Amino acid sequence: MFRGVIFDLDGTLVDGYDAIAAGVNAARARFGLPPLAVDDVRGRVGLGLSHLMDDVVGPERADEGAAIFRATYDDAWRRGTRAVPSLSPTLNALRARGSRLSVASNKPVRYSRLILEHLGVAERFDLVAGPETAGAIKPDPAMLHACLRAMALPADQAVYVGDMALDADAGARAGVAVVLVAGGSSARDELLATGRPVLDRLADLPEWLAGTPQRDPAGPPKR
Repeated sequence: MFRGVIFDLDGTLVDGYDAIAAGVNAARARFGLPPLAVDDVRGRVGLGLSHLMDDVVGPERADEGAAIFRATYDDAWRRGTRAVPSLSPTLNALRARGSRLSVASNKPVRYSRLILEHLGVAERFDLVAGPETAGAIKPDPAMLHACLRAMALPADQAVYVGDMALDADAGARAGVAVVLVAGGSSARDELLATGRPVLDRLADLPEWLAGTPQRDPAGPPKR
């Protein structure tokens, strides 16, 4: 059975789309662009800030847009980010069954740590990894490999939990199994198309882990 769980952050452990949308729309306002709805921003998140700014303000304005985003997000993350339902009980249940836990997110590590500390769950994780600590963004497997080292586990004893098809790709490249949670950045149909198990909510994860046999992390789930 899996002894370690690596999590994505936004859309998996937290709903931070209000804060991200605030930063996006501050950048767009600087260039006279209309605001985007939170649900529109939700579907654009996941590949890091540089990619997000390329998408929402254009590559030629991405650097300035990123600076405006950061200045806004520094103030907005606290009030615009909340835990997904049953976050703390779910993490407690996983720790109670002996699971090692870590986070691998394309969000800058500084923000990931601040959010997890604010929510009172930071101490549950062996490592919080991000692009600046791993040297690459997902789907590159570097940060997942860093999490495996921190948890002192081989790839076949860990599972990556995310909310995007991108996360399924990252997990496959790292050689770990993947389970996806609906309600984040990718639509359910997109998640199902990966061939990976899809949970309705994070709170279902402990039961899924308890009832799921080991599987080939590089291939489709075996029933």
